[in-house]
Amino acid sequence: MTNPTASPPPSTPGTPDAPHAFRSWLHDRSELGVSVLLLALGVLVLTDALTMDVDITQRGPVGPRTVPVVVGIGLLVVAALLAVDVLRGGRGQAEAGEDIDLTEPADWRTVLLLSGVFLGSAVLIEPLGFPAAGALLFWGAAFALGSRRADRDPLIAAVLSLFTYALFDKLLGVPLPGGPLMGVL
Repeated sequence: MTNPTASPPPSTPGTPDAPHAFRSWLHDRSELGVSVLLLALGVLVLTDALTMDVDITQRGPVGPRTVPVVVGIGLLVVAALLAVDVLRGGRGQAEAGEDIDLTEPADWRTVLLLSGVFLGSAVLIEPLGFPAAGALLFWGAAFALGSRRADRDPLIAAVLSLFTYALFDKLLGVPLPGGPLMGVL
């Protein structure tokens, strides 16, 4: 007689149950995807930093490669530590926030609107300049996230954009495209 409470034997690679078992194993260790993403990002950052064309006479004791190399190495270390933790059985804690309902589906409309706003501002920053593209970015993000105050949102977006432009371009010395409006302002 067979024991009804006994677990089925583990599947071997030749059995038809192997793909299901492998998918189940991957599902239980889904954090490995984050580890792979961090690994790829670290390799990309390091490759970009190490292939950067830097004139040795123009750099000081800390060159333009230093921070990207440190960040790239940090990404590789975190990817490795996360992978080891996941393979040893570590799991991330489930979201326990009061305002998060994990049974509800994702709000793809908001995600797509925000993505469109970011892409649109990236395309418009060169022809319109940062102040105008930034204002559209701030207003569009507020609209995508639910604000419908047409009387104040564009004004707040314009003030934020001009403040950000002045902060980066004038105070920090990071050149941003001014666009056609900078001749008027």
